[in-house]
Amino acid sequence: MGIVVIGDVFIDIKGFSTSPYIPYGRNAGTIAQIHGGVGRNVVEDIANVELEPTFVSSVDDDAMGEDVIRKLDRHKVNTKYMKKVKNGMGTWLAVFDHEGDVVASISKRPDHGPIEQIFDEYGDEIFKDADSIVIEIDIDREIVKKTFHYAEKYGKKVYAIVSNMTIAIERRDFIRRIECFVCNQQEAGILFSEDYEEMSAEELSKVLPERIKSAKIPKMVVTMGGEGAVYADQNGECGVYPALKVDVVDTTGAGDAFFSGVCIGLTYGKTLREACAIGTRLASTVICTSENICPRFMPEEFGITR
Repeated sequence: MGIVVIGDVFIDIKGFSTSPYIPYGRNAGTIAQIHGGVGRNVVEDIANVELEPTFVSSVDDDAMGEDVIRKLDRHKVNTKYMKKVKNGMGTWLAVFDHEGDVVASISKRPDHGPIEQIFDEYGDEIFKDADSIVIEIDIDREIVKKTFHYAEKYGKKVYAIVSNMTIAIERRDFIRRIECFVCNQQEAGILFSEDYEEMSAEELSKVLPERIKSAKIPKMVVTMGGEGAVYADQNGECGVYPALKVDVVDTTGAGDAFFSGVCIGLTYGKTLREACAIGTRLASTVICTSENICPRFMPEEFGITR
Protein backbone atom coordinates (compact mmCIF):
# COMPACT_ATOMS: atom_id res chain seq x y z
CA MET A 1 0.00 0.00 0.00
CA GLY A 2 2.91 2.39 0.56
CA ILE A 3 1.93 5.55 2.44
CA VAL A 4 -1.88 5.84 2.67
CA VAL A 5 -3.19 9.38 2.21
CA ILE A 6 -6.74 10.39 3.22
CA GLY A 7 -7.84 13.77 1.92
CA ASP A 8 -9.60 15.94 -0.62
CA VAL A 9 -9.38 16.71 -4.30
CA PHE A 10 -9.98 20.31 -5.30
CA ILE A 11 -10.03 22.18 -8.57
CA ASP A 12 -7.83 25.24 -8.10
CA ILE A 13 -8.78 28.34 -10.09
CA LYS A 14 -5.88 30.78 -9.79
CA GLY A 15 -5.66 34.37 -10.99
CA PHE A 16 -2.19 35.96 -11.29
CA SER A 17 -1.70 39.72 -11.41
CA THR A 18 0.94 40.66 -13.98
CA SER A 19 1.56 44.11 -12.46
CA PRO A 20 1.59 45.43 -8.87
CA TYR A 21 -1.62 44.19 -7.28
CA ILE A 22 -4.30 46.81 -6.50
CA PRO A 23 -6.64 45.79 -3.66
CA TYR A 24 -10.31 46.57 -4.39
CA GLY A 25 -9.42 47.43 -8.00
CA ARG A 26 -9.22 45.79 -11.42
CA ASN A 27 -6.02 43.84 -12.05
CA ALA A 28 -4.83 42.59 -15.43
CA GLY A 29 -3.33 39.11 -15.42
CA THR A 30 -3.73 35.44 -16.27
CA ILE A 31 -6.03 32.69 -15.01
CA ALA A 32 -5.19 29.00 -14.64
CA GLN A 33 -7.26 25.98 -13.61
CA ILE A 34 -5.42 22.95 -12.22
CA HIS A 35 -5.96 19.89 -10.02
CA GLY A 36 -5.41 20.71 -6.35
CA GLY A 37 -6.46 19.94 -2.80
CA VAL A 38 -4.12 19.27 0.12
CA GLY A 39 -4.58 15.50 0.07
CA ARG A 40 -4.26 15.26 -3.71
CA ASN A 41 -1.14 17.44 -3.73
CA VAL A 42 0.48 15.37 -0.98
CA VAL A 43 -0.23 12.00 -2.58
CA GLU A 44 1.16 13.17 -5.93
CA ASP A 45 4.27 14.64 -4.28
CA ILE A 46 4.90 11.29 -2.57
CA ALA A 47 4.28 9.46 -5.84
CA ASN A 48 6.79 11.74 -7.58
CA VAL A 49 9.49 10.30 -5.33
CA GLU A 50 8.52 6.91 -6.82
CA LEU A 51 7.02 5.60 -3.56
CA GLU A 52 3.65 4.44 -4.99
CA PRO A 53 1.24 5.73 -2.29
CA THR A 54 -2.47 4.92 -1.93
CA PHE A 55 -5.14 7.65 -2.04
CA VAL A 56 -8.48 7.43 -0.21
CA SER A 57 -10.69 10.19 -1.60
CA SER A 58 -13.51 11.09 -3.97
CA VAL A 59 -13.87 12.97 -7.25
CA ASP A 60 -16.77 14.31 -9.29
CA ASP A 61 -18.57 11.79 -11.46
CA ASP A 62 -17.69 13.60 -14.69
CA ALA A 63 -14.87 14.16 -17.16
CA MET A 64 -12.93 16.36 -14.71
CA GLY A 65 -13.04 13.67 -12.03
CA GLU A 66 -11.92 11.06 -14.52
CA ASP A 67 -9.04 13.33 -15.54
CA VAL A 68 -7.88 13.58 -11.91
CA ILE A 69 -7.82 9.79 -11.53
CA ARG A 70 -6.10 9.30 -14.88
CA LYS A 71 -3.28 11.70 -13.91
CA LEU A 72 -2.78 10.04 -10.52
CA ASP A 73 -2.66 6.64 -12.20
CA ARG A 74 0.10 7.90 -14.51
CA HIS A 75 2.08 8.96 -11.45
CA LYS A 76 1.73 5.47 -9.92
CA VAL A 77 -0.79 6.38 -7.23
CA ASN A 78 -3.03 3.49 -6.15
CA THR A 79 -6.50 4.91 -6.94
CA LYS A 80 -8.49 1.76 -6.12
CA TYR A 81 -10.05 3.47 -3.09
CA MET A 82 -11.33 6.62 -4.84
CA LYS A 83 -15.06 7.07 -5.46
CA LYS A 84 -16.66 8.97 -8.36
CA VAL A 85 -19.72 10.78 -6.98
CA LYS A 86 -21.66 14.03 -7.29
CA ASN A 87 -19.95 16.86 -5.32
CA GLY A 88 -16.91 14.64 -4.82
CA MET A 89 -14.44 17.51 -5.32
CA GLY A 90 -14.03 20.95 -3.80
CA THR A 91 -13.19 24.25 -5.50
CA TRP A 92 -10.53 26.79 -4.47
CA LEU A 93 -10.62 30.26 -6.02
CA ALA A 94 -7.49 32.34 -5.36
CA VAL A 95 -5.93 35.63 -6.43
CA PHE A 96 -2.15 36.12 -6.40
CA ASP A 97 -0.17 39.34 -6.43
CA HIS A 98 2.75 39.97 -8.79
CA GLU A 99 5.17 38.40 -6.28
CA GLY A 100 3.33 35.07 -6.27
CA ASP A 101 1.65 35.38 -2.85
CA VAL A 102 -2.05 34.71 -2.22
CA VAL A 103 -3.95 37.92 -1.44
CA ALA A 104 -7.51 36.49 -1.37
CA SER A 105 -9.18 33.10 -1.62
CA ILE A 106 -12.51 31.31 -1.20
CA SER A 107 -13.02 27.54 -1.00
CA LYS A 108 -15.96 25.14 -1.22
CA ARG A 109 -15.33 21.81 0.48
CA PRO A 110 -16.52 18.49 -1.01
CA ASP A 111 -18.93 15.97 0.50
CA HIS A 112 -16.95 13.60 2.75
CA GLY A 113 -19.65 10.94 2.99
CA PRO A 114 -18.07 8.78 0.25
CA ILE A 115 -14.79 8.50 2.20
CA GLU A 116 -16.68 7.11 5.21
CA GLN A 117 -18.30 4.56 2.89
CA ILE A 118 -14.85 3.53 1.58
CA PHE A 119 -13.65 3.02 5.16
CA ASP A 120 -16.70 0.91 6.03
CA GLU A 121 -16.20 -1.29 2.98
CA TYR A 122 -12.38 -1.56 2.72
CA GLY A 123 -10.92 -0.25 6.01
CA ASP A 124 -8.92 -3.31 7.06
CA GLU A 125 -7.71 -3.93 3.52
CA ILE A 126 -6.46 -0.34 3.17
CA PHE A 127 -4.61 0.03 6.45
CA LYS A 128 -3.17 -3.35 7.41
CA ASP A 129 -0.20 -3.10 5.01
CA ALA A 130 0.30 0.69 5.01
CA ASP A 131 3.85 2.01 5.49
CA SER A 132 2.29 4.98 7.36
CA ILE A 133 -0.86 7.11 7.24
CA VAL A 134 -1.36 10.75 6.23
CA ILE A 135 -4.58 12.61 7.02
CA GLU A 136 -5.92 16.13 6.76
CA ILE A 137 -6.64 16.65 10.46
CA ASP A 138 -9.50 19.06 9.71
CA ILE A 139 -11.46 16.60 7.56
CA ASP A 140 -14.78 15.31 8.99
CA ARG A 141 -14.28 14.21 12.58
CA GLU A 142 -15.77 10.74 12.04
CA ILE A 143 -13.20 10.06 9.30
CA VAL A 144 -10.37 11.17 11.61
CA LYS A 145 -11.75 8.97 14.39
CA LYS A 146 -11.93 5.91 12.12
CA THR A 147 -8.43 6.58 10.78
CA PHE A 148 -6.97 6.45 14.29
CA HIS A 149 -8.99 3.31 15.02
CA TYR A 150 -7.32 1.51 12.13
CA ALA A 151 -3.91 3.06 12.83
CA GLU A 152 -3.95 1.77 16.40
CA LYS A 153 -5.40 -1.60 15.35
CA TYR A 154 -2.49 -2.21 12.95
CA GLY A 155 0.25 -0.23 14.73
CA LYS A 156 0.67 2.42 12.01
CA LYS A 157 2.09 5.92 12.51
CA VAL A 158 -0.11 8.87 11.53
CA TYR A 159 1.13 12.18 10.09
CA ALA A 160 -1.23 15.16 10.04
CA ILE A 161 -1.44 18.23 7.84
CA VAL A 162 -3.93 21.07 8.18
CA SER A 163 -5.86 23.23 5.73
CA ASN A 164 -8.26 24.89 8.21
CA MET A 165 -6.69 25.63 11.60
CA THR A 166 -10.00 26.81 13.08
CA ILE A 167 -11.25 23.24 12.82
CA ALA A 168 -7.91 21.66 13.69
CA ILE A 169 -7.68 23.32 17.12
CA GLU A 170 -10.82 21.44 18.07
CA ARG A 171 -8.91 18.21 17.36
CA ARG A 172 -6.10 18.60 19.92
CA ASP A 173 -6.98 15.16 21.31
CA PHE A 174 -6.10 13.66 17.92
CA ILE A 175 -3.03 15.84 17.40
CA ARG A 176 -1.50 14.32 20.56
CA ARG A 177 -1.80 10.86 18.96
CA ILE A 178 0.03 11.61 15.72
CA GLU A 179 3.70 11.00 14.95
CA CYS A 180 4.33 14.51 13.61
CA PHE A 181 2.22 17.63 13.09
CA VAL A 182 3.25 20.16 10.44
CA CYS A 183 1.81 23.67 10.13
CA ASN A 184 2.88 27.22 9.33
CA GLN A 185 3.88 30.04 11.67
CA GLN A 186 0.42 31.61 11.91
CA GLU A 187 -1.25 28.23 12.49
CA ALA A 188 1.21 27.39 15.26
CA GLY A 189 0.26 30.64 17.00
CA ILE A 190 -3.42 29.70 16.78
CA LEU A 191 -2.73 26.21 18.14
CA PHE A 192 -0.89 27.53 21.20
CA SER A 193 -2.98 30.72 21.62
CA GLU A 194 0.08 32.95 21.13
CA ASP A 195 1.26 35.46 18.55
CA TYR A 196 4.27 34.17 16.60
CA GLU A 197 3.94 36.55 13.64
CA GLU A 198 6.90 38.74 14.63
CA MET A 199 9.10 35.91 15.89
CA SER A 200 12.23 34.91 14.02
CA ALA A 201 12.97 31.24 13.38
CA GLU A 202 15.68 31.27 16.05
CA GLU A 203 13.29 32.77 18.59
CA LEU A 204 10.58 30.21 17.82
CA SER A 205 13.11 27.36 18.09
CA LYS A 206 13.56 28.31 21.76
CA VAL A 207 9.79 28.34 22.39
CA LEU A 208 8.54 25.34 20.43
CA PRO A 209 10.17 22.53 22.50
CA GLU A 210 8.40 23.70 25.67
CA ARG A 211 5.09 24.18 23.88
CA ILE A 212 4.99 20.67 22.42
CA LYS A 213 6.14 19.20 25.72
CA SER A 214 3.28 20.79 27.65
CA ALA A 215 0.77 19.99 24.87
CA LYS A 216 2.09 16.38 24.61
CA ILE A 217 2.60 16.60 20.84
CA PRO A 218 5.26 13.99 19.88
CA LYS A 219 6.88 15.90 17.00
CA MET A 220 6.10 19.22 15.34
CA VAL A 221 7.46 21.26 12.44
CA VAL A 222 6.57 24.91 11.82
CA THR A 223 7.24 26.33 8.36
CA MET A 224 8.35 29.97 8.22
CA GLY A 225 8.66 30.78 4.53
CA GLY A 226 12.01 32.27 3.62
CA GLU A 227 13.36 31.68 7.14
CA GLY A 228 13.04 27.92 6.79
CA ALA A 229 11.40 25.52 9.24
CA VAL A 230 11.55 25.10 13.02
CA TYR A 231 11.35 21.54 14.34
CA ALA A 232 11.16 19.91 17.77
CA ASP A 233 10.31 16.57 19.37
CA GLN A 234 9.74 15.16 22.85
CA ASN A 235 13.29 13.74 22.97
CA GLY A 236 14.94 17.15 22.79
CA GLU A 237 15.82 17.24 19.08
CA CYS A 238 15.12 20.79 17.90
CA GLY A 239 16.49 23.42 15.58
CA VAL A 240 15.99 25.44 12.40
CA TYR A 241 16.38 24.04 8.91
CA PRO A 242 17.12 26.91 6.47
CA ALA A 243 15.11 27.53 3.31
CA LEU A 244 16.75 27.21 -0.09
CA LYS A 245 17.00 30.46 -2.03
CA VAL A 246 14.91 30.30 -5.23
CA ASP A 247 13.00 32.76 -7.40
CA VAL A 248 9.36 32.71 -6.25
CA VAL A 249 6.74 32.22 -8.97
CA ASP A 250 3.81 30.69 -7.05
CA THR A 251 3.79 29.53 -3.42
CA THR A 252 0.71 27.29 -3.83
CA GLY A 253 1.50 23.70 -2.89
CA ALA A 254 4.89 24.49 -1.32
CA GLY A 255 3.62 23.70 2.17
CA ASP A 256 2.10 20.44 0.94
CA ALA A 257 5.38 19.47 -0.74
CA PHE A 258 7.32 20.28 2.44
CA PHE A 259 4.94 18.15 4.50
CA SER A 260 5.25 15.31 1.99
CA GLY A 261 9.02 15.35 2.34
CA VAL A 262 8.83 15.29 6.15
CA CYS A 263 6.37 12.40 6.02
CA ILE A 264 8.54 10.48 3.55
CA GLY A 265 11.65 11.00 5.65
CA LEU A 266 10.13 9.94 8.95
CA THR A 267 8.28 6.99 7.43
CA TYR A 268 11.47 5.58 5.95
CA GLY A 269 13.84 6.01 8.86
CA LYS A 270 15.25 9.54 8.72
CA THR A 271 15.75 11.87 11.69
CA LEU A 272 13.47 14.87 12.08
CA ARG A 273 16.15 17.22 10.74
CA GLU A 274 16.87 14.92 7.78
CA ALA A 275 13.13 14.76 7.07
CA CYS A 276 12.98 18.58 7.09
CA ALA A 277 15.83 18.59 4.56
CA ILE A 278 13.78 16.42 2.19
CA GLY A 279 10.74 18.64 2.71
CA THR A 280 12.76 21.78 2.04
CA ARG A 281 14.11 20.40 -1.23
CA LEU A 282 10.67 19.34 -2.48
CA ALA A 283 9.11 22.69 -1.51
CA SER A 284 11.84 24.66 -3.28
CA THR A 285 11.02 22.92 -6.56
CA VAL A 286 7.35 23.92 -6.27
CA ILE A 287 7.89 27.60 -5.41
CA CYS A 288 9.87 28.36 -8.55
CA THR A 289 7.16 27.10 -10.96
CA SER A 290 3.42 27.63 -11.49
CA GLU A 291 2.81 23.93 -10.70
CA ASN A 292 1.55 22.96 -7.23
CA ILE A 293 3.44 19.65 -7.00
CA CYS A 294 7.11 18.69 -7.10
CA PRO A 295 8.84 17.17 -10.15
CA ARG A 296 10.01 13.54 -10.33
CA PHE A 297 12.80 12.31 -8.05
CA MET A 298 14.23 8.90 -7.25
CA PRO A 299 14.06 7.82 -3.57
CA GLU A 300 17.80 7.09 -3.66
CA GLU A 301 18.42 10.83 -4.11
CA PHE A 302 17.24 11.21 -0.51
CA GLY A 303 18.93 8.06 0.79
CA ILE A 304 15.61 6.20 0.97
CA THR A 305 15.11 2.49 0.42
CA ARG A 306 11.85 0.62 0.95
